Amino acid sequence: MARQDDLYHDAIATYGGALGRLARGYEPDAEQRRDLLQDIHLALWQSLDAFDGRCSLRTWTYRVAHNIAISKVMRRRGRRPTLVGLDDLDVQSTSADHERQFDRVRAIERLMALVHDLEPLDRQVMLLYLEDLGAADIGEITGLSGANVATKVHRIKKLLAARFHQGARDGD
Repeated sequence: MARQDDLYHDAIATYGGALGRLARGYEPDAEQRRDLLQDIHLALWQSLDAFDGRCSLRTWTYRVAHNIAISKVMRRRGRRPTLVGLDDLDVQSTSADHERQFDRVRAIERLMALVHDLEPLDRQVMLLYLEDLGAADIGEITGLSGANVATKVHRIKKLLAARFHQGARDGD
């Protein structure tokens, strides 16, 4: 139990901020985001009893957190039909509207809203990428190959950029 508590405290001290950002990436509603973060913390603490060191504490922490977040998203999926897959979206090259300037907070809010509309696996890959994890690390967490992760990241970035700039022209 002491080892489990020590691992939990180490994980939270090191990755607590990232877990908060992850929860924000999965849940736009503040109250539900707090619930999600609480669920993540509980699941992480419980899971550390079985942590055997075959992967890094970072990988373990992200894997548990994303699994909990994706599970919640999938349970609510029937109530939130706005999720779309990459293959279902028409990604067109758009020219940026350089005349419109958004402040940093507004831009981040818009980006997160776009990330929220991704399918759970694509959302997971992008949130890990935004946490500055490499393709190999993301692959270890998600179970995808590093090459598949790199391809997904490239496609998602292109999609998000197109949607972001489209929203700027539409007055989003």
